[in-house]
Amino acid sequence: MGKDGGQAFPISYDGPSVDLGMSLRDWFAGQALAGTSLLQAYHNRPDLLAQHAYEYADAMLAEREKGDA
Repeated sequence: MGKDGGQAFPISYDGPSVDLGMSLRDWFAGQALAGTSLLQAYHNRPDLLAQHAYEYADAMLAEREKGDA
């Protein structure tokens, strides 16, 4: 699966291996981004917003790896 959590929306496919889109890490980061993008603290700092979105995503993946989620 790797550090990115694998595919966000895996499908069964009986053909050659292809990249089918975003990783679970990207999906989690996008969800965190949607939840925090309106906070005043990030209003003029999209670089910090993106950094923190991926920090949330990494924390979610780490928790998921524990198997308790």
